[in-house]
Amino acid sequence: MGHPALAADFTADRERARWHDRALWFVREKRDRMATGVPEWEKLRETASAIKRHTQSLMADYLQQFEENATRHGAIVHWAADAAEHNRIVLSILQSHRVQRLVKSKSMLTEECHLNPFLEQHGIHVVDTDLGERIVQLREEPPSHIVLPAIHIKKEEVGECFHEHLGTEKGASDPKYLTEAARGHLRSCFCEADAGLTGVNFAIAETGGIVICTNEGNADLGIGLPKIHIACMGMEKLLPRAADLSVFLRLLARSATGQPITTYSSHFHGPQQGGELHIVIVDNGRSEILQSEFRQSLDCIRCGACMNTCPVYRRSGGHSYEATVPGPIGSILTPLQSPAQSSTLPFACSLCGSCTDVCPVKIPLHHQLFAMRERLDQQQLIGTGKKLQMKALSVVLSNTWLYSLVGNVARAALRVLPKFLIQNPLTPAGQWARQRELPEAPAKSFRQLYAERQQSNDQSSPGSH
Repeated sequence: MGHPALAADFTADRERARWHDRALWFVREKRDRMATGVPEWEKLRETASAIKRHTQSLMADYLQQFEENATRHGAIVHWAADAAEHNRIVLSILQSHRVQRLVKSKSMLTEECHLNPFLEQHGIHVVDTDLGERIVQLREEPPSHIVLPAIHIKKEEVGECFHEHLGTEKGASDPKYLTEAARGHLRSCFCEADAGLTGVNFAIAETGGIVICTNEGNADLGIGLPKIHIACMGMEKLLPRAADLSVFLRLLARSATGQPITTYSSHFHGPQQGGELHIVIVDNGRSEILQSEFRQSLDCIRCGACMNTCPVYRRSGGHSYEATVPGPIGSILTPLQSPAQSSTLPFACSLCGSCTDVCPVKIPLHHQLFAMRERLDQQQLIGTGKKLQMKALSVVLSNTWLYSLVGNVARAALRVLPKFLIQNPLTPAGQWARQRELPEAPAKSFRQLYAERQQSNDQSSPGSH
């Protein structure tokens, strides 16, 4: 359907759109308080960006070093060129151990590869153990946020879902009660699992170790009880040295949820005694991105800060992007993989630059979104209606007299016309205005005020007498 149509569906429920906006802005404000509490915050961002640039420049070398050190610790490293190969590798590992029940912690890579439905088609029962992920899994829908996967769902809806699937009391909506019910349900899943699968937040080339960050401890439980641990990682998760890790751990939780640090940051160097650790390193188009002008998009550490601050994402919901990673960063990554299907995403952006301001690794997101629009135009993937709008706007902005005329007419209309006419839901402009608090239109334009001030300054200067 494209982002505009799906966003319209989301905003049609005005109450949901309003609290979705407020909930994410609350997280953004927590992030700001945490950032201002760290005097060296900007230095950390600069350092993280420099580490990522350095790693990219020597990616092949560091990947080889990581494989050698991980293998030395007893891990088995697999390489997957694309999503299909990744899924086949995971399936072959599970089938070789006759695994029937798999527990997963949050992994955006496996979402990207659509691993869950693939495994279920082959008779393997998969349980997502992150609470938000489990909620959306039970509701048979994808996550709408990379850190807060169920942010679009009300607690009353969670209660209905748990009543249907977990047998909780009908009408229950107390978060503590629902969380306790989920804990009891997931505890049995952990105990019965034949294997555990996780994502990877960071992989250290120097040590061959992997780091997994969670707030619920579900990753540790999921791989602590079964003997088989499969860790799936995009190749961009690599860091050169163990000393680099502290920079990213200080940035990640503060940017993601406004916490000083993630509750659990677990380090793994090889398998547990008598078990196996399989690390699946996935390309899936990353090598091509690495050679393009959008290579900085691979710096992303999946904190979600750009989503929490984006005025478009907050008001349109994550599902309107139809992407594994929504929001500003997803509007770059998704068109790189499927430009024809996601050509509307780079235009779901006001180019306000707020995403760039909060990105912990300083990805110039709004600049990359603008460049993506140009690429899509070159590929002739921008709709005629959008191009005509841009052409009309270009004509207005490039003619001073026309720009002044349009401004005067719009200002006069805002001051004279009744509010109900301006916000008439039968017109596209009215639908847009109904979602926003329009500012009071000034009596004079900036140009008029500037000219009057200049005239006043000329008259008051010594040379004018």
